[in-house]
Amino acid sequence: MKILEALSTDTINVDLNARDKKGILDELVAPVARMTGVPHEELVRVLLERERLGSTGIGGGIGIPHGKLKALPSLVVGFGLSRRGVAFESMDGRPTHLFFLLLTPENEAGLHLKLLARISRLLKNDEFKTQLMQAGTPEEVVDLIREKDEDF
Repeated sequence: MKILEALSTDTINVDLNARDKKGILDELVAPVARMTGVPHEELVRVLLERERLGSTGIGGGIGIPHGKLKALPSLVVGFGLSRRGVAFESMDGRPTHLFFLLLTPENEAGLHLKLLARISRLLKNDEFKTQLMQAGTPEEVVDLIREKDEDF
């Protein structure tokens, strides 16, 4: 599965304003809650439960908050950009700027892992990360992902 099969411009925010982990998660899930009808609070709760197991701030300015929900009708990917950076309990202790949100139905564990791996591989490319940091619109993010995701 390609990332763009689950990511829409509606779930992309290139101007996250929050200054802490909870605030970032709130901003990332807001469009997902509207799209899916799953309550905002439930989405945030699932993500925070996952964060308690270990931060999804993987270092290098990247966070990939993710979780599984019974009530979710289909897999959803979101993207957020914090230009100033946020303390996200990242493995390297540095601020996190790029966020990929991944929410999947509970019965889609295999797909969840495949998409996590695909996103992680894409983000190993420093040029790609720099381009994402400079994106000014959701459409630019989609174009960048489309170009790089074709390589896999």
